[in-house]
Amino acid sequence: MKLIFKQRFFSWFDSYDIYDEAGNTIYEVKGQLSWGHCLKIYDASGREVGTVKERVFTFMPKFELYIGDRYVGCINREFTFFKPRYNIDCNGWSVEGSFLEWDYSIYSNTGSIIASVSKQLFNFTDTYVIDVADPCDSLCALMFVLAVDAEKCSRD
Repeated sequence: MKLIFKQRFFSWFDSYDIYDEAGNTIYEVKGQLSWGHCLKIYDASGREVGTVKERVFTFMPKFELYIGDRYVGCINREFTFFKPRYNIDCNGWSVEGSFLEWDYSIYSNTGSIIASVSKQLFNFTDTYVIDVADPCDSLCALMFVLAVDAEKCSRD
């Protein structure tokens, strides 16, 4: 299953539209006014299905992931000098990626690939393609991509 992740061109807060390969809206992401990033994820019918929330006052950026109101894990950036690296405490997943964080893959604890993420260049806004092996993992994979993108925006 492929998800196309597009940031909206004009918005006061972080806003994204997530499409399937046919161009149908699967998720809508709306940023909330808060300390740190707070991204609410809505399904195609407008029901809130997830949240990515940045913890403030931490040494390295940390994002908590919620499905509905249930905490499912967190993602935090590890302290490194050259190559950004993230620690995922969610479903036993790990990540490996490129220096610029444009192309990376998410793996299960058994080494099988959960999702591949690639950034499309030469667009007016951030646009990513998320290729998810199992559609059941699409929401968690999306939350990970949102957290990495929000951390990059804060750093830049």
